[in-house]
Amino acid sequence: MTHWFHRNPLKATAPVSFNFYGVATTPAATKICNDLRLSRIRLLELFTDLSCNPEMMKSATDLYFSLLQGFIISVDNSSQESKLRYIQNFKWTDTLQGQVPSAQQDAVFELASMGFNVALWYTKYSSRLAGKEDINEDEAKDVHRSLKIAAGIFKHLKESHIPKVITPVEKGRDLEARLIDSYIIQCQAEAQEVTIARAIELKHNPGLIAALAYETSNFYQKADQTLSSLDVTYTGKWRKYLQLKTCFYLAYAYCYHGQTLLASDKCGEAIRSLQESEKFFTKAEALCKEYGETKGPGTTAKPSGHLFFRKLGTLVKNTLEKCQRENGFIYFQKVPPEAPQLELKANYGLVEPVPFEFPPLDAHWTPESLAAFDLTKRPKDESAKPKPEEEVKPLKEPDIKPQKDSGCQIS
Repeated sequence: MTHWFHRNPLKATAPVSFNFYGVATTPAATKICNDLRLSRIRLLELFTDLSCNPEMMKSATDLYFSLLQGFIISVDNSSQESKLRYIQNFKWTDTLQGQVPSAQQDAVFELASMGFNVALWYTKYSSRLAGKEDINEDEAKDVHRSLKIAAGIFKHLKESHIPKVITPVEKGRDLEARLIDSYIIQCQAEAQEVTIARAIELKHNPGLIAALAYETSNFYQKADQTLSSLDVTYTGKWRKYLQLKTCFYLAYAYCYHGQTLLASDKCGEAIRSLQESEKFFTKAEALCKEYGETKGPGTTAKPSGHLFFRKLGTLVKNTLEKCQRENGFIYFQKVPPEAPQLELKANYGLVEPVPFEFPPLDAHWTPESLAAFDLTKRPKDESAKPKPEEEVKPLKEPDIKPQKDSGCQIS
């Protein structure tokens, strides 16, 4: 499944030194600042390190976020925010809007932005893993789990942290609700693709596969509709991907629903369902071409070249021909003019985000270490001095070359 998933770029950020000369008045306070700087650098390095796995990522994120929490929450578990929340300026680009950064002097903005990148990393890790030539069952479970973790992180940011960011999020920026919702839904849909591939591989009941495919198609359609009110310049390519997946899984749903109808001796309805499947598969093929030709942020998936994609076309064709033969010899049923209504509800295999929480405050944060930050020692004219602009360099993401498509499903 190499290049089966569309991925938007990682967010880029300006370096942060956490050098609070004069403000950090003790070695303990200085050590916290130094640890913050180093753990942030390390986390950013891991985002583009091909050898990084979920255990390494969790260790790095726990370290950085537990230290950063001292800039956000009270060290004595009170409801008050940290006095350090607004001491440092942070700059981040967006996944869709190129290298034009947003800047906020707010540690919550940093928490949400870095957390967003962590979620993106899990989606990219799952995509790379799914692209292996001979993916085994444990790796497939990792793909599935990583996508659910990503959905959980996005959901947690949306519900618990983004509303607290001091400056309202601009339209079309990553932390805006419509963008976050689309990422959550896409992660759920892609995780369900893993479930569908597994169900097909193990030859589960066609009714279950049809229902899962229908639910997955609905997820992709919902993600596309969520982006519909945003600027097509930024979202056009991403939306084409969501649309082609919507049609692809609707074709799957009608194909397997047709098999269910045939097994119930409803051959005429089965033929009509397969005809509808053929229609949506053809539409998915056309959308694959449009997606490849649409300019925009992110990697270009190549689903139409996949055996998983091509197999569906063959399956639809063969199943339709079988139904037509059976109808000519045995059933002699009329083919309805209208396609059957898909009112399918999957009772198994539906994906929910894995609940996520940021780690607790690092043990180095104590009332004494916080008191060692003396805000009265900040330069009085600090805000008046023009600061040199820190350059926000794009993260150099590894170029993954497609491996030979062996036709192996995620199973």
